Amino acid sequence: MTRRSPLAAPPDPRQNGKRDGARWVPRGSALLALTGVLVLLVVLSTWIGAKDTSPAQVWAALLGSDDSYTTGVIRELRLPRTLVGLMVGAGLGVAGAVMQAMTRNPLADPGLLGVNAGASAAVVFGIGVVGLTTFTSLVWFAFLGAALATVVVYLLGASGRAGPTPVRLALAGAAVSASLGGIIGGLTVFNAATFDHMRFWMVGSLAGRDPELMRDLVPFVVAGLVIALLLARPLNALALGEDLGKALGARIARTRMAAVLAVTLLCGAATAAAGPIGFVGLVVPLVARWLTGPDLRWVLPYSMVLAPILLLTSDILGRVVLPEGELEVGAVTALVGAPVFIAMVRRRKEISL
Repeated sequence: MTRRSPLAAPPDPRQNGKRDGARWVPRGSALLALTGVLVLLVVLSTWIGAKDTSPAQVWAALLGSDDSYTTGVIRELRLPRTLVGLMVGAGLGVAGAVMQAMTRNPLADPGLLGVNAGASAAVVFGIGVVGLTTFTSLVWFAFLGAALATVVVYLLGASGRAGPTPVRLALAGAAVSASLGGIIGGLTVFNAATFDHMRFWMVGSLAGRDPELMRDLVPFVVAGLVIALLLARPLNALALGEDLGKALGARIARTRMAAVLAVTLLCGAATAAAGPIGFVGLVVPLVARWLTGPDLRWVLPYSMVLAPILLLTSDILGRVVLPEGELEVGAVTALVGAPVFIAMVRRRKEISL
């Protein structure tokens, strides 16, 4: 029996109450409920931390009616951390959904285009060669490195008569990531200062982010989200195959270039702000597709909400799981995301190349 691709057109829900093991629920109502969960997590993220605070103190701090030390902690530490989590989560979730649709590979993640490797290599270069030490300066090096790596991957994947096919892009991304990984390893081994900085940046964290960082990177994330949402219909056609996509009127080359641009903007900004955080861009689109079906007009909004939910939940758990100190969010997402990913793959046996 032929198994249906998870990116194929969804069956008519009126004919069957279930869709490949997923329960049929009103997608709009479920999205609204998830948005409510996200709002609750935003409140918890500004409330929970190493310093005990009350809801009244959080409310007074947000209104600016109190000038106490607690207000400073909430407004200068927790609130920027929460907002960065929202931005990074939305960027990684949508970028993962776009990558999986563009490459027609349900197991693809944003790092497939070399974004994380490019950002990491740029940070290593900035610390070990240029001598940068401040986080603000390293952010822009990371963003530039992510963009350059993506451009190189696309140029390599687009060379030849076949053009930028999903397989060629994946192979080019793997080759560039491996090459940059060797450079990163060499620089960090022979430069102790670079290694000290990198080991904290590579794990992925939302803590200690300057409020101005959010203001600087939000335009890139917003632009990437808008491009991705506008690509929902063309990517739906592209997911059916190039021939059928062309027959449906999709402009394959332009759609892929726009998708690469969206992924670069989203992943570049997210990686620059928080470091390389794994599993978010991989697991969240799988869960969104399981809940909604493969239509990207629903997968993208769901990913935009589910990814910040996962990231903020992981960040809150990282603050309270240890009696002293905290776990960085990148470590928690790996611990949470890996079992979810395994469960999704086992549940959806049809997921394959």
